[in-house]
Amino acid sequence: MHAAPPQELTANPADRDGAAAPLASNFLRAIVADDNRTAKYGGRVVTRFPPEPNGYLHFGHAKSIVLNFGLAAENDGTCHLRFDDTNPLNEAVEFEEAIAESVRWLGYAWGEHRYHASDYYGDLYRLAEWFILQGLAYVDSQSLEAMRARRGTLTQSGSDSPYRGRSAGESLDLFRRMRAGEFPDGAHVLRLKIDMGSANMNLRDPTIYRIRHATHHRTGNAWCIYPLYDYAHGISDALEHVTHSICTLEFADHRPLYDWILERLADGGQLDRPLPRQYEFARLNLTYVVLSKRKLIELVERRYVDGWDDPRMPTLVGARRRGFTAAGIRLFAERIGVAKAGTWIDMSVLEDCMREDLNARAPRRIAVLDPIKLVLDNYPPGQSEECVAPNHPQQLEWGQRALTLSSELLIERDDFAETPPKGFFRLSPGAEVRLRYGYIVKCLGAEKDAAGNVT
Repeated sequence: MHAAPPQELTANPADRDGAAAPLASNFLRAIVADDNRTAKYGGRVVTRFPPEPNGYLHFGHAKSIVLNFGLAAENDGTCHLRFDDTNPLNEAVEFEEAIAESVRWLGYAWGEHRYHASDYYGDLYRLAEWFILQGLAYVDSQSLEAMRARRGTLTQSGSDSPYRGRSAGESLDLFRRMRAGEFPDGAHVLRLKIDMGSANMNLRDPTIYRIRHATHHRTGNAWCIYPLYDYAHGISDALEHVTHSICTLEFADHRPLYDWILERLADGGQLDRPLPRQYEFARLNLTYVVLSKRKLIELVERRYVDGWDDPRMPTLVGARRRGFTAAGIRLFAERIGVAKAGTWIDMSVLEDCMREDLNARAPRRIAVLDPIKLVLDNYPPGQSEECVAPNHPQQLEWGQRALTLSSELLIERDDFAETPPKGFFRLSPGAEVRLRYGYIVKCLGAEKDAAGNVT
């Protein structure tokens, strides 16, 4: 393609500045503010982010991280990083360290408040024995299938286990033998004794301990029985003196069990009041993005992607490789707000937040991805000159950079049209355009290869 530069102009292209949208509402801020006003927790605000170390964090986790660490910071409180490591079959040090690094990359620090559910295995076991001695728990020896059959449905009450009437002494003996490793996996479980007729199926004598002969990545083979999440996480909250335990919406119908466990323990003098309170918010649903851990694992294991940090993955390590910024993700989490009702967020909102962050602080550079050659016919061959461009159009204190202009340049193929459509303002035969930071040029013609492509 050939062009001539009739005159020199000083280029001053301005990047479009997008007005920052107001941050969305967050109903949890009002709850925390009210608790502070009434001194419910003596002015303390302690939250926690409790991932299970069985995978990598994704955009949905980022929303929870920003929420929990943000609420704590806004109220001069603390946010704990606690790993819910109660299932030794799926957890690993690799995942734990990757999670910690992602939280750190997002800009948050937990200080000395890095914990594990396994830190409390001794306390959890002791309190389980207390439940047995109070007649509030029993060892059930049914098969898993039999337990499921007796659990009932959403419209039909469950029925009592034939072992529900076991004495505290017999259950305690069996539980201690479970702990000692006398029984194989699945032989017995420990269940709370609540109400098999409850409309809330989580209160139908939930299992709180199971036998699992597996090596734990932290405790090794010290334990062969493990607490279930619903039992461990509320007690862990209380032991850490968490004030606001914030979960996603699917845990809303688990809250009565959370409260039942903590209230019984507090009434029995095993825990101090005031107790933590659980609150739920809607998880992130992002268009065109898969956030299901099960499906993400499948993508990795079947090698549809090149690992968890593949730039196409919605994981934080993948987003980081893709060039997403921590500040942009934090802005996104704040902008979409926190609500109780689930909604879908368009992927463009996340992309807009990235652009807004990068626009404010990224030095400008130019790249030509699909080049065609532009020859300036009346520019002396073999000569060149420097054109200057600001490193940032709004941050002039960042200085300038030099661009070399010569008789042969490269432009994007899309910036030229031999037969331009209506409204095409880039280069075409007979048209004049200004090169950014350079001259105005006029297109005199185009050369093509044997296949008819402009070269």
